Amino acid sequence: MKSKIQDSKKITMQIMAKRLLLLTAMFLFSFSIQAQDKKAKDLLDQVTAKVKSYNNIAIDFKYSLNNYKENINQESKGNVTMKGNQYVLNFMGVTKIFDGKKTYTIVPEDEEITISTVNEKDDNAITPSKMLTFFNSGYKYSMDILQNVKGRKIQYIKLVPTNAKDQRKEVLLGIDIQTKHIYNLIEVGKKGTKTTLTVNSFKTNQPLSKNQFTFAESKYPSYYVNKLD
Repeated sequence: MKSKIQDSKKITMQIMAKRLLLLTAMFLFSFSIQAQDKKAKDLLDQVTAKVKSYNNIAIDFKYSLNNYKENINQESKGNVTMKGNQYVLNFMGVTKIFDGKKTYTIVPEDEEITISTVNEKDDNAITPSKMLTFFNSGYKYSMDILQNVKGRKIQYIKLVPTNAKDQRKEVLLGIDIQTKHIYNLIEVGKKGTKTTLTVNSFKTNQPLSKNQFTFAESKYPSYYVNKLD
């Protein structure tokens, strides 16, 4: 039973990492999609210009997964610190560090560390740039509803996958009109599953240690280290 729970946690962590990196990609890189909706394109460009001016970004977030038909309702909290394509992600008791070349996944519950090298030429590699490329070539987008969330005006942009085999019906990106920061990211599946990433705290240009994105194996003397390559 413990093994199944741990496997489920790792799978959820991987899914979360993909969604978070999609969000990160939107933060850190310019949007080059051909204009399908000028207002949506202009707003995305403003978000990109604003965030690219920051040296680093620290986010506290809430992640939820819901499927009313299957009676699934899960919520978790986490945080991520990003600088360029480097990041440290803490989620569901697991820490994931990407130093620009290698990914280190640290699981205290199992006392295990997995180290893998990111191949930039691998189409399946989960990196911000790859996620951005996927996003640019796989969606149509348009302006959606404007909501008032606790006094904040949140403008949503709807992204619809162009691949009929994609299991997602649509993706909604919520943007704070005043700050031009991303407020949340919502994925709606064709089978009724909805996953939501909501930004609770958004800090920029924080004082970071020079070793912020460096993995130190000496901190984990009793851990099993699994090197995938």
